[in-house]
Amino acid sequence: MKRVIVGLSGGVDSSVAALILKTKGYEVIGIYLKNTLLDKNCDWEEESLTALMVSQQLGIPFYIIDITNYYKQIIYDHTINNYLKGKTPNPDILCNKKIKFNLFMKKSAILKADYISTGHYVRRKKISGRFNHTYKLFTALDHKKDQSYFLCCLNQYQIKKSLFPLGNLNKKQVRTIAKSAKLVNAKRKDSQGICFLGKKNFSSILKKTITKKIGTIILINPECNIYKNKIDKFSLKNKINILAELAEKIKYKPKYGNQIGLHEGVACFTKGQRKGIQLGGFNHPLFVLDKDLKHNILYVGQGKKHPGLFKSVFFIKKKHITWLNKNYKNIIKEKKPFKIKAKIRSQQKLQRATLYCINNGIYICFKLPQRAMTEGQYIVLYFKNELIGSCLYD
Repeated sequence: MKRVIVGLSGGVDSSVAALILKTKGYEVIGIYLKNTLLDKNCDWEEESLTALMVSQQLGIPFYIIDITNYYKQIIYDHTINNYLKGKTPNPDILCNKKIKFNLFMKKSAILKADYISTGHYVRRKKISGRFNHTYKLFTALDHKKDQSYFLCCLNQYQIKKSLFPLGNLNKKQVRTIAKSAKLVNAKRKDSQGICFLGKKNFSSILKKTITKKIGTIILINPECNIYKNKIDKFSLKNKINILAELAEKIKYKPKYGNQIGLHEGVACFTKGQRKGIQLGGFNHPLFVLDKDLKHNILYVGQGKKHPGLFKSVFFIKKKHITWLNKNYKNIIKEKKPFKIKAKIRSQQKLQRATLYCINNGIYICFKLPQRAMTEGQYIVLYFKNELIGSCLYD
C-alpha cells in the first residue's frame, strides 16, 4: 500500500483530496501547517480543529507542524523587503515552493511516504520515455478553479512526488463528494487572501510595518510624449532591437505631469492600484502608474485605460526563468520565435504570446497589451494547457 501525506487546511478541497486518495487505497496521513505570525487574521485554531475532525472521520493519523518562524523568515520578511524595494511579490507562489511542498517532502522522508498531496485544482501526468520519465502539470478541467499558476515554480522532483486528486473535478462535484461522505466542512466557505495570512488587507499590514514618509503624487497626462514614441508593431527583420525598445521601462519624471497631492510612502502602493490614493475631484478614478523610490514620488493616471497601465513586451533575465520541463528550455534555446500562452494573474484567461530567446534571457511579446504588470510578479507560461514555466519580472 502506497503512503501519502495530505496537507489538510481545514477546507473542503484538501479534505476531499484526502478522502479520494483513501478511497483509492492509499495509506493517508493528514498534516496541518500552523502559522501564528498574525494570529488574529489566521483563525488557525478553528482550521486545525476542523482538519482534525475530518481526519477522525476518515480514520487517518493527523499531525500539526508549527511553521511560524520559518514562514516569517522565508515568506513574510521576503515580502516586506520586496515592497520596500518597490516590487510587488507573490507570497503564494513562494510559499508553495519553499514551504508547503518543501516541508511536505521532508516530512514524507521521515514518515516514509511515497507521495504528498494537496487540494490544488491542477492535473499531473507522467510521460514515459525510453530512458526516463517526465512529469507534467496541466490546467484543471474546471478553468474557473484552476490553480496551476501558483505551482509555476515547482521542480521535477516535487511534481513527481505529488498527487492532485481534484484536477479532473469541478467545485460542485467536490462539494457533492463532501456532502455524500458527511464531512464536517462540506458546506464551509472557501478561504481567501494571502497564503497563511487570511483575509487581512496586506496594504494595512504594510502601513503598520513601514515607516511613514510623506511624498508627492504626480498626475501624468495620457497624451504625454513618453507614450507617443512607443512602437506598436514590429517586423522580424529587426525584431531584437525593436523588442528591446518595447520592453524598456518608461522613466517617469515630475516634469511630465502636475503635483496633485501627497502620500505617506510609495512602498505601500503597487502598479494598477486604485484604492488608497485618497484623492477626489477628478473626471475618472486615479490609478497608480509607477513609483520612484529614490525621490519618494507616486505617479498616477486617470482612468482604467490610461496608456501608462499597459505594456505588451517584457524582458526576462535568464536567472529569473524557471522551466518545469527541460525540453521546452531546449526548444527556446534554438532562438526561434515560439508561440505560447501566458498569464500574469492567477484568475486571468490564458493570453496569446510569443517568446524570443537571446543569450541573456527572453522577450515575451503578448498579442494584447497586459495591464499593470509589476516588478516582483510572475508571468506564467503555458503550451496549450500544459504549464511549462514561469518568469519573474524584475
